[in-house]
Amino acid sequence: MNFFFGFSYWKHPFVEPFFDEKPIFINPLLGKKHLEKALRKGLNPQSTITIWGKKSFPHVEQYAQKHHINIDRVEDGFIRSVGLGSDLTQPYSLVVDRGGIYFDPSCESELEAILLHHVFSPEEVVRAQKIRHYLVDKKLSKYNLYDNTDLDFPKDRLIVVVPGQVEDDASIRYGASGMSNLELLRQTRENRSEAYIVYKPHPDVLVGNRIGAVNEDDALRYCDRIVTEVGIDSVLAHADEVHTMTSLVGFEALMRGIHVVTYGVPFYAGWGLSEDKKICERRTRKLDIDELVAGTYLLYPRYLHPKTRKKCEIEDVLEYLDKNRQHFKDSLWMKYRNWVSRKIQMIIRVLKGLI
Repeated sequence: MNFFFGFSYWKHPFVEPFFDEKPIFINPLLGKKHLEKALRKGLNPQSTITIWGKKSFPHVEQYAQKHHINIDRVEDGFIRSVGLGSDLTQPYSLVVDRGGIYFDPSCESELEAILLHHVFSPEEVVRAQKIRHYLVDKKLSKYNLYDNTDLDFPKDRLIVVVPGQVEDDASIRYGASGMSNLELLRQTRENRSEAYIVYKPHPDVLVGNRIGAVNEDDALRYCDRIVTEVGIDSVLAHADEVHTMTSLVGFEALMRGIHVVTYGVPFYAGWGLSEDKKICERRTRKLDIDELVAGTYLLYPRYLHPKTRKKCEIEDVLEYLDKNRQHFKDSLWMKYRNWVSRKIQMIIRVLKGLI
């Protein structure tokens, strides 16, 4: 039996098809008696334990350690959906990691192990190259929320793009020591004093679902322009460099041949492809971009076809995304659903005293 901890109720129907064994979700209505509820439902030393991200369940984890049960940790994959996870949209990919999780460099994740040790076959490299070209040509990204548009930037200055992130996101807490978006902008300006710096806030922050907003006047002390509500390719098309903490935008920039400077320790840093301010001593192997793509997109995640809800390959998801993303963006039902979701989440944050 596979017991799942830390999965919000809305995730249950979306997550279940990714697993061969039917999950037993443990969501106590009152208190935090997760272990007691799981034991009543049949948790035993032969069970599997699965936890969302880096959520902490001390009693469950102590039980797992005592009985030598490996813990799988689950997160959204790198090609997720049309729309934001914070708008409760269905994920098209998940990662399941028994070593750690890709955004936490404190220990070796399964992705890091793949990138360190896997011998990439010529077939995998060719397939990864095709996927990379498809992603770039079709301008596909993690969320595919905004349309791309032509933007005008100075032709005689170095263009540096700084992608904002969700400041309470686990990837920032574990991969960038809790660095803020404003501090990232400050350090970028310090390192590229003559550059034209473009700041693109994170879409989850823009819609008000997550923490990380930077006051416009404060941001403009360090950047020259703030760009919102356009696809990431709109700015990457002009970028000479991307400076980031741990954002996936850095990886997307590498796939486009753009110079990337990392201030945290994202999964794509340390392989000889980026300029890294922090070093992960374990990462001693040099990879080319298609080997990095192969490990990240082909070997690590699981994919689910958005329509059939059956397991599939990444190529199937990308084809579906390319054909249907505009339909989802134009859908009045999706717009209404997202509006309601954001209002409910705002009320919850107010009640919790977060805003």
